Amino acid sequence: MSGTTPADVVCLGESMVTFLPSRPGRLADVPSFDRGIGGAESNVACALAAAGHRAAWVSRVGADGFGDHLVEAVAAYGVDTSFVRRDPARPTGIYFRTATDRATDVHEVAYYRAGSAASAMSPSTVPCDGLPAGRILHVSGITAALSADCLALLHELTAPRVGRPLISFDVNHRPGLWRGESPAVLLELARRADVVFVGEDEAEEAWGVVGAAAIREALPEPGVVVVKRGADGVTVFSREPGGRPGPRASNAGGADEVTHAPALRVDVVAPVGAGDAFAAGFLSATLRGLPVRDRARHGHLMAAAVLTVPGDLTAPPAREHADRLAALDDDAWGRLRLGPGWTGDDTEVRTT
Repeated sequence: MSGTTPADVVCLGESMVTFLPSRPGRLADVPSFDRGIGGAESNVACALAAAGHRAAWVSRVGADGFGDHLVEAVAAYGVDTSFVRRDPARPTGIYFRTATDRATDVHEVAYYRAGSAASAMSPSTVPCDGLPAGRILHVSGITAALSADCLALLHELTAPRVGRPLISFDVNHRPGLWRGESPAVLLELARRADVVFVGEDEAEEAWGVVGAAAIREALPEPGVVVVKRGADGVTVFSREPGGRPGPRASNAGGADEVTHAPALRVDVVAPVGAGDAFAAGFLSATLRGLPVRDRARHGHLMAAAVLTVPGDLTAPPAREHADRLAALDDDAWGRLRLGPGWTGDDTEVRTT
């Protein structure tokens, strides 16, 4: 895919070089790290490209070796990186993390991203008319937290305008990145989007809103709101003319279709990257015009692919394989148990 070919999905946000521990333990005790890449939006782009979609990643990186690595690694997945700009004055962000689940108290992350090249994204450095053409623009609340310029850019990108693509917004509330009114900012951006991904836990923490129905009440404008409920799966509120997210005016005021998609049972290898993978699977199925239930199931399947490998990214299941699993009846879906290797061969898929 070249920079002149329209994309299915354009993903905008910071990616960093990630240093992954060689063994479990505190950062103070881990003797060595393996290099990887990490970034919510670039993860979604990589997963979509690996699934056969035209995906582009828009960002800024430093004119340094880490920037070279990021661009080369993301491009290796088939993502169009021709809209990534190099900043000679600011570095590429990096971070270190422990091997434990980020939801636990023992998980540690050490970010070195202040003043990074990506934090200089703004309406002037990333103008709307300079973005690649795409059916969907995927962004997240992480970008809004990087700088005032980044927040101004998201305000501009999500503003109503002629020809605006479908806006996909993952709330991705990261309290440690914010210095200010993060709850209000994230709520405003979510209400300007067309498809929103938000966890029940982060909605309660950020907005004091408890339960899927209350989250939908707080976000009445988007055509689709995906509420992630951990082990209980997801609840999707959709208001879509013709089965697809449409213009905001036609979404307002209609009745919701409410779809619950139970989570899969997964033998987890590493509990990282699942949220980005879920968003990629859901958007992939949205691009294909699949029913809401199947979009959510494809999200679960893409998340399961990542959960059963050590890193944040992996090859997704073949489309035909995923389609067969997504089409199972409720009983068969509930009996699935996925472990390492399940994406490559149907024989690896177990039922209980």
